[in-house]
Amino acid sequence: MSTKYLPTIGLEVHVQLHTRSKMFCGCPVEFGAGPNQHTCPICLGYPGALPVMNVDALKMTALTGLMLGCEVPDICKFDRKNYFYPDMPKNYQITQFDEPICVGGAVPLHEFAYPKDAQKSIVSPGKSVRLVRIHLEEDVAKSTHFESSSGIDFNRAGTPLMEIVSEPNIDSPEEAFAYLTALQQILIYGGVSDADMEKGQLRCDCNISVRPEGQSELGTKIEIKNMNSISGVRRAVAYEIERQKEALARGETLVQSTRRWDDAAGQTFQMRVKESSQDYRYFPDPDLLPVDTRVFMDEVRARRPELPAEKRERFVASFGVTEYDANVLVGDAALADYFDAAAKGAKKPKNVANWIINDLLSALANAGLGVAQSPISAHTLDELINLLDEGKISTKQGKEVFAAMFESGKSALQIVEEKGLKQESDTGLIEALCLQVIEANPKAVAEYKAGKQQSINFLKGQVIKLSQGKANPAVVNEILAVKLAG
Repeated sequence: MSTKYLPTIGLEVHVQLHTRSKMFCGCPVEFGAGPNQHTCPICLGYPGALPVMNVDALKMTALTGLMLGCEVPDICKFDRKNYFYPDMPKNYQITQFDEPICVGGAVPLHEFAYPKDAQKSIVSPGKSVRLVRIHLEEDVAKSTHFESSSGIDFNRAGTPLMEIVSEPNIDSPEEAFAYLTALQQILIYGGVSDADMEKGQLRCDCNISVRPEGQSELGTKIEIKNMNSISGVRRAVAYEIERQKEALARGETLVQSTRRWDDAAGQTFQMRVKESSQDYRYFPDPDLLPVDTRVFMDEVRARRPELPAEKRERFVASFGVTEYDANVLVGDAALADYFDAAAKGAKKPKNVANWIINDLLSALANAGLGVAQSPISAHTLDELINLLDEGKISTKQGKEVFAAMFESGKSALQIVEEKGLKQESDTGLIEALCLQVIEANPKAVAEYKAGKQQSINFLKGQVIKLSQGKANPAVVNEILAVKLAG
C-alpha cells in the first residue's frame, strides 16, 4: 500500500517599495535606466559611507502591516546580515532580524484569487494564510550571466525591499497562486508597490516540504529561489512536491537545500545546501539607531485605503452588481475607481458594470490601452448609459454611439445630436406608424390573433424600420399589443 504524503508550503515574498529614493541613500529608484547609472558611495558599499534611513519606506511597510492585520511594534531595529556574493558589495546586507517592523497578520484568500481552473474545487473556502512577519531591508544588485562572463548592475542595490514571510500554512500550488494574487492586489491598492513581477518588483522564494499522512512533524524544507511569475510559482511548487514524494517513495533522504526553477525544462535543479541563520552572523547595525514607529503611525493609519475585499462587498451591496462583476472590477484598482465614479451618477449601476466589462474592456484591449488612457471618461460613459436607461436611444444605437465616443472622445449627447440618433418616443407618431404596418401586413396580424405570439416581433421590426430606426421599441411593443387586441 503506497504512502500518502502531505505537502506544506511557506512563501517569502520580496517587494520593492514605490519610493523615490533608495533605502539608505538619495539615489533614485527607477526601472529601465542604463547599467550602474543610479549609484553612489553608499549603495556601492564604499568604506566610510554612512547610511541614512528612508522614512517613507518605513511608513509604507507599516501601512502594509496595517492592511494585512499585522501588529506594528513600538520599536524596530536594523541588523547586518553577513554574506559574500558579488551582488552585495559591502559583504553584508542591512536588514531586520529579531525586531522587525511588522509581526503576525494574514492574507485572506478569496474565490477569484485562485486559478480559473481551480475555482470550482477550492478545498478550504474562506481560508486566510497566516504571516510570521514583514521586515524591511535593502535589495541587492542584479547579476546577468552571459556566455563567457557575468555583469552586475548596481542600480537595484539599495532599493527598499519588504520581505513578507508566511507561516507554513499553504497546502497546495493553487493556494500558493491565490496567496500571491491576493497579496499583489492589496499591495497595489495600498500604493506601496507596483508589484510588477516582470520588472522584479515582486519576487518569491518557495519553501516546500512533504511528510507522510499522520506525521505531525514537517518534512525537510527545500527552497526554490527567485520565482518571478505567479503561474510559474504554481508550476514549480507542483513539480517540487511530486519530486520530493517520488524521492521519499524510493527511500531517499532529502537534504535541506536551495534549488532553482527552469520554466522551459519544467524542473527544479539544486543550487546549494541551504545556509542557516547562524551562517549569516546577524548583529545590530552600529550605524543605525532603533526606530520608534509611534512617531508616524497616526499618519500611516490615515493612509489605509479601502481594501479589495471591502470594495467588492460595497460594490455588491451598494450598486447591485454580481460577485463576479465586482471581482472583475476590483481586480484592477484603476478600473475599480473608474466604475465607482461612473456608478455614482447612474440610474442603474448594474448596467454600467455590464458596459465596462463587455464593451469598454474589450475596446481598450484591442487598442492596447489601459483604463487610465481610456478615451471615454467615467462621466461620459455614465451619460451614455443614462440615455439608454431613459429610452432615448436603443441598444443598437448605444453600440454605435459608444464606438464613436471611443474613436473621437466626444460626449454621448454630442454624438447623438450630430448623428440624429435620438430615439422617438412620441406616442402619437408611433401609433400612426403602427396602424400603417398593421394595415400593410394582414397575414402577420391574423397569425398573431390566431395565437402565434412571435408575429408581433415581425410587426415591431416593420415599425422600427419605417421610423428609420428611431422608434422606441418598448413604446412600439406596447402600442402594437393594444391595437392587435382591439
